[in-house]
Amino acid sequence: MSLADLMGPLLAGLARLITGAQGHWKGCPPTSDQRIYFANHQSHFDWVLIWAALPRELRTITRPIAARDYWTSSKLKGWLTAAVFNAIYVSRTRSTPDEDPLEPLIDALGSGDSLVIFPEGTRSNKGEPQPFKAGLFHLAEQFPNVQLIPTWIDNVQRVMPKGEVVPVPILCTVTFGEPLQLQPGEDKRAFLERARNAVIAQRPVVERA
Repeated sequence: MSLADLMGPLLAGLARLITGAQGHWKGCPPTSDQRIYFANHQSHFDWVLIWAALPRELRTITRPIAARDYWTSSKLKGWLTAAVFNAIYVSRTRSTPDEDPLEPLIDALGSGDSLVIFPEGTRSNKGEPQPFKAGLFHLAEQFPNVQLIPTWIDNVQRVMPKGEVVPVPILCTVTFGEPLQLQPGEDKRAFLERARNAVIAQRPVVERA
C-alpha cells in the first residue's frame, strides 16, 4: 500500500475529527451510481469535507475539482490533490480564447468518474449561494444519465474562513439531496435557478428559521 493510499483514510478521519461531520443522505442513498455532487462554496476546505463525508468505497470513484493556481502552488498541495484525492485541476482563467474549462470534467465523466463541483465558481460568505455559472447546465446536457446531487455544506466557512490556512474545530454537516435532471426543453437560466434552489433546500431547518 502506497503512502497516498494510507493518507486518504487518515485525512478523512482528521476532517471528521475537526468538524464532527457525517454525511446526511436526505434525498438519496450513498450508492456507486455515477454522480455530480454540486454544492455551495464557502472555503478551500469544502471539497475535502464532502470527500470525507462519502463512504470509503465512493471516495475512490469520486473526484473533486480543484483550482489549479491554488492547489499546485506548493509541492505538498500538489501531491495531496493529485496523489491522495485524485483531483481534477481547473483553471480559473482561460489561457487561450479557445480553451474549454469543462474539458477535464467532460473527460472524467466520460471515463465513468463521479465529480464534486461548485457551480458558483468562487467562494462566498453571504450565506446563500451566488448565481450558478453555466458549467453545470452543459454537463447535464452532455451526460443526462449522470445523477445530479444537490449538496449543502453547513458551517464550513467557520472552520476555514476565506484567507485562513489553518482549520479550527467547528461542528459541520454535509447534506445530500434528491437527484435532479435537466428537463426536456428546460433552458439554461431556469435549470440553474432550480439547481441553486435545490442546494439551498438542503440547508438545515434551524438555519432557515
